[in-house]
Amino acid sequence: MITDGLLMLGVLLGLSCVLIVLEKTTGWKLFKYVPGMVLMYLLCALLNTLGVFGQDDATRAPIAQVKDVLLPAMIFLFLFGCDLRKIIRLGPKLLLTMFVASASLCFGMVLVYVVFQAAVHPEAWKVFGALLASWTGGSANMVAVQDILKAPENIFGYALITDTLMYSLWLMLMFASVAVSPRFNRWTKADTSYLDAHEGAFEEEEKPVTVSSLAIVVFGSILVSTLSIWIGGLLPEWGAVVNGTTWSILIVSLLGLAVALTPLGSTAGASEVASLMLFVVIGQIASGSDFSAITQAPIYIVMGILVVAIHAGIMVLYAKIAKVELFSLAVASTANIGGIASAPVVASAFNRQLVPVGVLFALIGSFMGTFVGLIGAQVMHAL
Repeated sequence: MITDGLLMLGVLLGLSCVLIVLEKTTGWKLFKYVPGMVLMYLLCALLNTLGVFGQDDATRAPIAQVKDVLLPAMIFLFLFGCDLRKIIRLGPKLLLTMFVASASLCFGMVLVYVVFQAAVHPEAWKVFGALLASWTGGSANMVAVQDILKAPENIFGYALITDTLMYSLWLMLMFASVAVSPRFNRWTKADTSYLDAHEGAFEEEEKPVTVSSLAIVVFGSILVSTLSIWIGGLLPEWGAVVNGTTWSILIVSLLGLAVALTPLGSTAGASEVASLMLFVVIGQIASGSDFSAITQAPIYIVMGILVVAIHAGIMVLYAKIAKVELFSLAVASTANIGGIASAPVVASAFNRQLVPVGVLFALIGSFMGTFVGLIGAQVMHAL
């Protein structure tokens, strides 16, 4: 058993290193179906279930303190590319489609939770708030909501399993939808000409990562994180959702949006460093969970399927009423459920010149996901 806190931190960092390198360099099919981040969760939870990690506060304190600093820093960095000027230039129709996608997932999550509330854990509303944050933003938003609400780590694993399963199935469906796009557009009577103005409009030259850019990204984000935590601790708490962590996340989110409007927003290495931080945060959460109650997972998966089914129904109805083409529908939906890693890929399957639209959709979710998850959690808690 590991009872040294620094050794436990070293083990989590080592696991992160191995999984990231394997995922990026081997090309193993395993990573196509089970992302490295999910494997990180499963391995850490398995080690904890087997009793490898000590349970006392002294052992857990170092990694918990590291996670508390990395979480706001990670969110700050993920928002570096979220230039509001480019997002506004997408136009009202594309932005409305993204909003409808997020709203339909929020509605579906609350509705399904109310129906199944008696069959799940009393604090499951926190977990579904975190899952909603993931499905309207991404994994970073998911762990932010989990940290703010202090969702039980055991059942948080069910949300991650549900998230991974539904993401994989939905992504395959979105790729398959490319083949029926012309027929769907004829059915909705959609006019696709307005997309021509966005072809290649937001492409930028990628800058190389340097020592200077890494210094700005790593040290600057940690400074911003520690300041936001300090300021957040001075602000008042309100209800079950707004606390010091909420304030710090809000502060770094607004600062991230502000930085995105400046030359610093294009600093190389921001998203890469944020991804490394995400592995450590996931590892800390997983190290407190175990598989002793895994038999409860199926009901969470069923609920996830129903939420996505409601989302799909609303999106198709919206497309018919508003005469929206399948490209916008598929990319907006993928940007919500899949995030920054998958939305550009789905966009490229439809039209390579429209990849930046997928990126911007995902960046909208990166900012909104945490707050949508918190709002949804508050509504579920009230019901």
